[in-house]
Amino acid sequence: MNSLLELAIGYAFVCAILAMVFCAVRLLIGPSAHDRVLALDTLWMCCMLLALTLGIRFGSPIYFEFALLIALLGFVSTVALTKFLMRGEVIE
Repeated sequence: MNSLLELAIGYAFVCAILAMVFCAVRLLIGPSAHDRVLALDTLWMCCMLLALTLGIRFGSPIYFEFALLIALLGFVSTVALTKFLMRGEVIE
C-alpha cells in the first residue's frame, strides 16, 4: 500500500476515535435529552466511518457490510428516539 495512503488512513482513524470520545463525553454529560440523542446520532456515524476506514485499510468487504448495517440501525434508532422525545410514544 502507498505510504501516503497509509498515513491518510491512520489520520482518519485517529480523528474518528477522537470524535467518538467527544461524542461519548457529550452523551454522558449532556444537559438535555436532545443533546444526548444528537450525541448518539453522531456516535453511530463515527462508528460507521471507523468501519469504512478499517475496510479500506485491510481491503476486506466485511467491514463495508458492517458499516451498512450500522447505518441502517443508526438511522432507525435516531428516528425512533426523536419520535419518542416529540410525542412520548414510538408506536401509535
